Amino acid sequence: MLDQTPKEIVVREGLCVNPLKTCQPVGALYAALGVSRCLPHSHGSQGCVSYHRTLLTRHFKEPAMASSSSFTEGASVFGGGANLKQSVKNIFDVYDPDVIAVHTTCLSETIGDDLNSFIQELDLPDGKIVVHCNTPSYVGSHVTGFGQMVAGFIRYLAQKDAPKIDKIGLFPGFVNPGDIRELKRLLALMNVTAIILPDPSFALDGPMTGTYKMFPPGGTPIADIVALGGVKKVLALGLLASKEPALTIKSRCGVETELLPLPMGVAGTDAFLLKLKELSSQPVPPELELERGRLIDLLLDSHQYFYQKKVAIFGDPDTVVGLVAMALEMGLTPKYVATGTPGEAFVVEAKALFAAHHEPLDGVRIKAGADLFELHQWIKNEPVDLLIGTSYGKQIAKAEDVPMVRAGFPILDRYGHAYHPLIGYPGTRRLAELALGALMDRYDRDCADEDLDVVM
Repeated sequence: MLDQTPKEIVVREGLCVNPLKTCQPVGALYAALGVSRCLPHSHGSQGCVSYHRTLLTRHFKEPAMASSSSFTEGASVFGGGANLKQSVKNIFDVYDPDVIAVHTTCLSETIGDDLNSFIQELDLPDGKIVVHCNTPSYVGSHVTGFGQMVAGFIRYLAQKDAPKIDKIGLFPGFVNPGDIRELKRLLALMNVTAIILPDPSFALDGPMTGTYKMFPPGGTPIADIVALGGVKKVLALGLLASKEPALTIKSRCGVETELLPLPMGVAGTDAFLLKLKELSSQPVPPELELERGRLIDLLLDSHQYFYQKKVAIFGDPDTVVGLVAMALEMGLTPKYVATGTPGEAFVVEAKALFAAHHEPLDGVRIKAGADLFELHQWIKNEPVDLLIGTSYGKQIAKAEDVPMVRAGFPILDRYGHAYHPLIGYPGTRRLAELALGALMDRYDRDCADEDLDVVM
């Protein structure tokens, strides 16, 4: 499919080919699904929200619920205020959520709809809430849209003078439900009680019960978001996805915040657990020490297969930074590191990982705001041994005959990824197993018959 990608690289500033991201409303919709009895609402056309729901449904293999203001030509010219007011009334009458989380689209942003004014004019039923955030599709990516919606919940609901409570706030960043469950496990083992915002771990990975529920159990309760103003500290995971929520809770409620990378890899998980140890004054339990030891043992056993193998890593910025940390710990050499989300903070963080591992940057390409066409050109000029990233890299893998490990968002052509964590010691162990399997499968495929050994 991509066999005709040219090797010659031409500088492009105004043209994106085969994008390495999707638009802000996708992330905003996902964040809203992590709040209890919340219905995400797209202030734009039906076509926009249909795409956003489809992408999330294809990744999670679960229905992603959302409503729309259903713009037509009239709303596009005269504004969508009337559409929003009628939509909100219909949604509360028919579906009865506790909260509607409105996000904008490029259409409503371009015509200049003032959602803050529209929401103030709504005649809401008792006990019902409407929040909003601005997520134009031509700015940022789904990762920044996720952060904007989390910040929107904080702006509307977090109480400035909330009573002090012996809990922390945890912003998990743009991760899968499996990662949320691993975070909850680590918190429980470290005896730390936390308010997690958002928590999509039931909305998009719930079990089959035979009974459909539009609002599954779970999600962050509204009361917990209100109480965030009284937590003793907020840990915000994901240097890009959680930056805006961290700034918002600090400026609105004066809560102490700390922005951390996703706890991926040995060192990243160690740092997160030590932070929890500091907050709880509890020692790290033997169970986690044993998990760490087993992971180190796996990395030692397999290091000869990873050593100096070149890898291209691509996807969401926070996830890619974590994957680079994992790859360096395994002994892999990250040759190309790319994200479609703009922001030079990504480049700084990735380079810092190379420096921490004393790895030279000679010949390494690290880029924010990149696209898959450019990544493919890099690989055509100097091949790699392994790809790690989303399903959208499979055409490159096929065209260049490179083994691939799927990780991150979205994974559209495989099943089960959303259930498995990438964070923590189990996440690192799983990635190591997948990468090792891909490299060894390639060796078995290409080696001479006399070298096809049963024992490796």
